Amino acid sequence: MSNNLEIKDLITIGIFSVIYIFIIFVVGMLGTIPILFLFYPAFIALVAGIVIMLFMAKVPKKWALFILATIPAILFVIFGHTYFLLIHAILFNLIAEFIFRKGEFKSFKHNAIAYAFMSLSGLGGPMQMLFVRDKYFEILSQAASEEYILLVERLITYPNMLIMYLLTFVAAIAGAFIGKKILKKHFVKAGII
Repeated sequence: MSNNLEIKDLITIGIFSVIYIFIIFVVGMLGTIPILFLFYPAFIALVAGIVIMLFMAKVPKKWALFILATIPAILFVIFGHTYFLLIHAILFNLIAEFIFRKGEFKSFKHNAIAYAFMSLSGLGGPMQMLFVRDKYFEILSQAASEEYILLVERLITYPNMLIMYLLTFVAAIAGAFIGKKILKKHFVKAGII
């Protein structure tokens, strides 16, 4: 089996991208509750673990994970986020891709760590508040109340961002383990993978 992407792989990437973006959107709604803003990336990482572990098993090829993980960042930039989010995502997704390849696409340990770095790529959204603060709050002011913006502004500090990164990494590893268990129980038995 070739490690290069084929047309059917690109279709699979597209399908899984839609599912992944749906999870990001639905679970990300927790971020609209200010106190949960610090935790929503970890919740996304925990829930999406099932989908991403299935994806890694279905498309164990070069650039598949990178493409899947970068599509949401591209869409977020198209819909108004800053380029910082995309640069942040590309950096973490390249690390994830490297780890995915290092495990030759089959090592659960490597796949779980790759997924954790992929999950960290989503933290470019909150990190915008620290690195391109004025531009980000200008964008946010078009969609959120002033009260919400002030609450979120107080939450986004360097120490809190460190907590977000750590929680998301741990939640992604947990999500990978949950995904592995579900894959083994349902998808392998059914012959899907």
